[in-house]
Amino acid sequence: MRAKRIAANLALHPVSRPSHLPWHHAAHPGSTPLNHCPRRPLPTRTKAPMRTFALFVVTALAEIIGCYLPWLWLKQGASAWLLLPAAASLALFAWLLTLHPDASGRIYAAYGGVYVSVALLWLWLVDGVRPTLWDAGGVALCLAGMLVIMLAPRTAG
Repeated sequence: MRAKRIAANLALHPVSRPSHLPWHHAAHPGSTPLNHCPRRPLPTRTKAPMRTFALFVVTALAEIIGCYLPWLWLKQGASAWLLLPAAASLALFAWLLTLHPDASGRIYAAYGGVYVSVALLWLWLVDGVRPTLWDAGGVALCLAGMLVIMLAPRTAG
């Protein structure tokens, strides 16, 4: 609702359009708030959940790698040099968390479902341990919870 009020105000007062917006009127003659710059289309509601899910997967991989490499050093006798890429991976993980567009508590809760899924894939593909039917059921529950959190209707304000 707020976005509609802003768009209506900008349409009524074309001189007051801020130049920092991506569809600045002077740069794109004939553009309006509802007819934005065609070079940078606005993300649609259908694309946003898939982008968020992909970001969750990359974030989970960064976290798992950042924790797996020190585990290899401590438990498997691997080189201590693995701590350097582990630290870089954990730094990447922390940075990736800042890219999520919503309130951090909700994002972390939804991310947890994807993390569990990626961790079990890691168990299978890297450690060579095939997940059980119980593991698959747990992943299904986690992903269902993640979808409830991410796709629930939000009220403005």
